[in-house]
Amino acid sequence: MTDPIADFLTRIRNAVKANHKVVEAPASKIKQEITKILYDQGYILAYKFENDAKGHPSIKIALKYHPETKTNAIKDLRRVSRPGLRRYASVDQMPKVLNGLGIAILSTSKGVMTDKKARVENVGGEVLCYVY
Repeated sequence: MTDPIADFLTRIRNAVKANHKVVEAPASKIKQEITKILYDQGYILAYKFENDAKGHPSIKIALKYHPETKTNAIKDLRRVSRPGLRRYASVDQMPKVLNGLGIAILSTSKGVMTDKKARVENVGGEVLCYVY
C-alpha cells in the first residue's frame, strides 16, 4: 500500500456513504492522531484502539449520525497531500475549509493538529486532509 492515510480516509468515506455505524481500519500513530482530532471536533461518535486476532493494531470508529434526519456529521473527507505531490502550508497560507466551517488536518513539527490550532501555535506543515 503506497498511501495508508488515503486508505484510512477512504474506508471512513465508504462507511459514511453505505450508512454503516462502525468502521474498522489498520492503525498507526498518525491515523490515531487523525482519529482523535475527528472525535474532538465532533465528526465521529467514539473510537477504540485495539489489536486484532493476529496482534496487529486496529482502530474501530463509531460514526456519528443526526438522530432525526439520519444524516452523517461527515459530509466529505478529502486527501490533500499525497505521496506523488506533497502539499505544505505556512502560517500565512493556511487553508480555510468552507470559510472556517470545516477543518484542515495538518502534520506539523509540534504534532498533528487542526488548521485553527496551527494558527494559534504559529506553525505550518503538511496539509493531510480536509474534513467538512
